[in-house]
Amino acid sequence: MALPVLVLRPEPGATATAGKARAMGLDAHAFPLFAVRPLPWEPVPRGEIDAVLLGSANAVRHGGPALAAYRGLPAYAVGAKTADGARAAGLDVVAAGAGGLQPLLGALRPDHRRLLRLAGRERVELDVPKGIGLVTREVYASDPLPLPAGLAGLLARPALALLHSGEAAARFARLCDEAGIERGRILLAAIGPRVAARAGTGWAMLRGAQVPDDAALLALAVRMCEEALSGSQLPEQD
Repeated sequence: MALPVLVLRPEPGATATAGKARAMGLDAHAFPLFAVRPLPWEPVPRGEIDAVLLGSANAVRHGGPALAAYRGLPAYAVGAKTADGARAAGLDVVAAGAGGLQPLLGALRPDHRRLLRLAGRERVELDVPKGIGLVTREVYASDPLPLPAGLAGLLARPALALLHSGEAAARFARLCDEAGIERGRILLAAIGPRVAARAGTGWAMLRGAQVPDDAALLALAVRMCEEALSGSQLPEQD
C-alpha cells in the first residue's frame, strides 16, 4: 500500500511539487490550503533604495507592472527559484540564500544600506542590522481555503503531508483538529525546523528537511515513506 503524500502549498507550486514527487515514485496529491492573489501597493521611488529583498517567488510573480521600475537594481533572493524569477523580471541578483532571509541581511554589500522588501501579507519578521534601512511593501496575500473533500478522505487513513510554510503547518493542524482527524495517523515533513514547530505535537512522525528547499523536502518524504511502509512507523488503521 502506497502512503499518500499530500502537497499543501499554493499553486502553481503545488502542481510542480506533486509532479516531482510522482517522478520520484511517491503517490502525490496536490491540495492547496491557500490561494495567492496580488495586492495593490505603492512603489518606493527607485532613487530611495539600493537593493531589493525578496522572500518568495510570489513577490515577483504578483508584484505587477510596478516591478519594472526596479529593473537593473541589485536583489537578494531567499532561494534559487526566487532568484530565477527576479532575473526574469530584470533584477540583478547578487545573492541567493538557502536558509531564509535573515542570513542574507548579515551578508549585505557595504553600499546596500537602503532595502525594499517585497513581501506577503503574512511573513517572517526580520531582525534588521543597525545602519540598514528597510521599507516593506506587501504585494501579495495568501487566502486560506476550506478543507477539500478529497483531502479529508485521504486523511481517513495514514498519510504524509508536506509543509512548505509555517502558515500551512498551522492551518493544516487546525483543519485536522476541526474535522476530528486523528493527528497520530499523519506523518509530517516540513521544509525547516521553524515550520515544523508551527505544526504542534501529537503527529505520528514530524521531521524537518536539512536544507530548506523542495528537493530536500521531497528526499525527506521518500525516506519517511520507506520507514513507515517498513512497518516500524506506520500508524495502525481501524
